[in-house]
Amino acid sequence: MIKEYLLQNWSLILVLSAFAIALRITVFLDKKTIRRMYILIVGVFLLSLVVFVEFEYAVYAENKTLRGVLTAIRYSATPFIISQIIYTLVKKQTLYIFIPSVILAVIDFISIFTGIVFMIEADNSFSRGVLGYLPFVVAGLYCIALVYLLIKRCNKKWMEIVPIVFLSFALLSELVFPFVFGSDFSRIFCSTIAVALFVYYVFEILQQTKKDSLTGLLNRHAYNADICKNPEEITALISIDMNGLKVINDTLGHAAGDKALVTLALCFRRALKSRQFGYRIGGDEFVILCRKTLQAEMMELIKRIESNVGETTYNCAVGYSYSADGKKPIEDMLRESDMMMYAMKECYYKERGK
Repeated sequence: MIKEYLLQNWSLILVLSAFAIALRITVFLDKKTIRRMYILIVGVFLLSLVVFVEFEYAVYAENKTLRGVLTAIRYSATPFIISQIIYTLVKKQTLYIFIPSVILAVIDFISIFTGIVFMIEADNSFSRGVLGYLPFVVAGLYCIALVYLLIKRCNKKWMEIVPIVFLSFALLSELVFPFVFGSDFSRIFCSTIAVALFVYYVFEILQQTKKDSLTGLLNRHAYNADICKNPEEITALISIDMNGLKVINDTLGHAAGDKALVTLALCFRRALKSRQFGYRIGGDEFVILCRKTLQAEMMELIKRIESNVGETTYNCAVGYSYSADGKKPIEDMLRESDMMMYAMKECYYKERGK
């Protein structure tokens, strides 16, 4: 039995092992997220055992009851795993997210005796009940919720959309392919989930290396890399520097200063649209690169930033440089926008007698 399981699930075991090792050495995820990831790994592994036993040893007539139990577990597992993915990947989720999957699990196990979702006939053959498609509907709704929540929390940039689409496609395939290829597709369900999660994790880690850990904006390394990619497309550059950060740090502490930077970064992120990218390149220094952006669009972006910041108790100085044809060197654009920004900062402090 162990030999057969290993032969059928060796790739799954390798992926889950690599996933567990990667989580052990990562520095980009908090401990709570890592613990929830481990629960996902264990859950997928245990489900692979259930699927193996169901298809290899529970198909004989004398194992009718065992097959009913294992089928109930398998039907309940998909929505539960997707709800666990939501609970793991989407911050500030509560345990309420599991309520639909728990209700479905109860219905699935009741079905062992009532046949409301599925029936195991006397000859151990399988047939659907009146609610036979309910597990797929619940899992599908969870997939929709997962996509919505992940896209809602991301920066709406293609580098964050791609892993979400990949994960969603992998999960949705688990709902569609059994109807296309038959029940045998369930044999590779766990491997598909494991690969999808691991690939999504790799995407996330790669993104974290480009992000500023405090503000969630892109970091200086990303800025240095991005200005070298198709520089002729960069038509606008905006420099932003916070006013009064040193006073906040000296009087209220660095935690208050960090809160100020996070608040300002959120104002910038809310203002950004397509082809507009925000970076934190220093302590309180920010840059926004705009690709193939008209001057009017750049000015509208600056107005949105100033409006958003105006709703807070903080203040910042803004400068910009525009190159209609994209031929102005990025160094010149940065110098020009910095000069304008520092002039605005100087006026700010002069008005306050500082």
